[in-house]
This record gives sequence, structure tokens and C-alpha cells, in this order.
Amino acid sequence: MIPWLDNTLQFPALSLALREPNGLLAAGGDLSPRRVLAAYAEGIFPWFMPGEPILWWSPDPRMVLFPEELHIPKSLDKVLRNRPYDVRFDTAFDRVMQGCAAPRDGEPATWISDEIRASYGALHRGGWAHSAECWMDGELAGGLYGIAIGKMFYGESMFARKPDASKIAFVHLVRYLHQQGFELIDCQMRTDHLARFGAREILRDEFIERLKRLTPKEHLAGPWTYQYRVEG
Repeated sequence: MIPWLDNTLQFPALSLALREPNGLLAAGGDLSPRRVLAAYAEGIFPWFMPGEPILWWSPDPRMVLFPEELHIPKSLDKVLRNRPYDVRFDTAFDRVMQGCAAPRDGEPATWISDEIRASYGALHRGGWAHSAECWMDGELAGGLYGIAIGKMFYGESMFARKPDASKIAFVHLVRYLHQQGFELIDCQMRTDHLARFGAREILRDEFIERLKRLTPKEHLAGPWTYQYRVEG
């Protein structure tokens, strides 16, 4: 049995998280901005499918990207320099979440429910959640969103309607975070896609120690102002 959260913001000790499924820690509670921010600051994130109770996770190991370790494949580097596009931050957060929530590969639904979108939309309006958007031919072609606390960024989800659009937005976001003094990007669970960009796994204990140092640092509140254009 996993603990059921009450009305307080306290989470169980991370040592109680299950090994299978990896990192499942607790259920219940709510998605209020205060609780979600408290969770992220402790290395915990919500992930659940529609119809399920809210589930809270802290996997071990943890997939992360150190911004200075970003690897850009040669083929993508050519795209970044030559393909016409426009990258902006925080100008279409709700539309980015909508794109991330759209069914993929014939799947009927994604985990990004209306409840999740409402919660992260409130966090965006509060200056905590951010979107990186890639625009092509005047249309939103792809992007991603996540949470920033102190000098820590927590990536959540990305989508692309045109080839490489989410990758372009991702590279610009990582470079921006590095310039702003962010030292770590949380990628949550391992994927080959993120590994190709230099992300790697670290032990949860190391991840938490880094959070304790990075989250209390000066917060860069949103909306973030950023625009970069490559002309055709």
C-alpha cells in the first residue's frame, strides 16, 4: 500500500518510494500550485492517467541534463542554422500544453488532462511554469513546457507538428537556462531521445542534494522574454 495524502503539504520520505513501479510514492491530495511546487522542490512530480487518483513519483535513478553537457547532433545543428523558424518563450503556454496533450500515434488520450492543464496554467500565470515555442510559417510548430524553481528547471512534456520543431525549442531553452545560471534540468525518466542530447541518469540521493542547493537560489519569475529568428 502507498500512503494517501491528506490536506497538509507533507509528502512521505522518498525512501518509501516503490522500486516497482519505479518511484511511486503516494496518491491523493490535489494539484494546487502550493502542493505542486512543494513536490517539485522535494524531487517529486505528479503523473497519472485520466480516471486515476493523483499519483506522485520520485524515481531512482533520475534522468537529468546538465546544461553545459548539451549535445547537438550534426544534422540538428544544420537545421538550427539554416531552417526558417522563430523561437519564443511564454507567449503561448496554453497552446503548448494543448499540443502536448493531443493524442499521439493513435492513442486515445494522454496523461495531460484538463486537471493538469488547469494546474500548470495557474503556475504559469504565477510565474513558475514556462513554455518554449517553435513557430514556422506563422504557426506553432512545436514546443515544450516545464517548471522553474530557483536555478532548477523541471521539464514536463514536448510536442512537434513539424519535423525538429520541439528539438529546436529544446536546444534554445537549454542554452537560455545555461546563460541564466541554471545548473540542472530534470528529465524525470530515461528516454533514448533525451540521452541523444546528453541527458544521463544520476542516483536520486545526488539529485536531491543538488535540489537542496539550487531551489533556494534567486527565482527568475516569468513571463520570460526571449525571441530568436532564423530568416529563410
